Amino acid sequence: MEKQQISWKDIKHFKQDEFACQDGIGENKINLAFVFVLDKIRDKVGKMKITSGYRTPAWNLKIGGVPNSAHTKGLAADILCKDSTKRYKLISTAIEVGISRIGIGKDFIHLDVDHSLPEEKVWTYY
Repeated sequence: MEKQQISWKDIKHFKQDEFACQDGIGENKINLAFVFVLDKIRDKVGKMKITSGYRTPAWNLKIGGVPNSAHTKGLAADILCKDSTKRYKLISTAIEVGISRIGIGKDFIHLDVDHSLPEEKVWTYY
């Protein structure tokens, strides 16, 4: 990702609240450069529903997230994905724009850009 100053005005398809922690408080420390990359993906794949964006460490622990989760650093998002064709398009486009950490769940795709974690990884949650 480029080191440039990005603001929410530069994001075409997403709203801030889509990435807020779902703990009822709604803290949001999502990385805007990451959202900008997700915006590029959405240009190519169409509508994307974010099911989990930023998570506070406490919320991540409560919902069973892994320690050191990219979600707690604002560098990850889970995207609703129930269709195999959309799954293929989402994953291939994510790889095309440089995302190298992808998790595949039953009904979602996890994308993250946490370079402190092992890269070029694809995993499943089932």
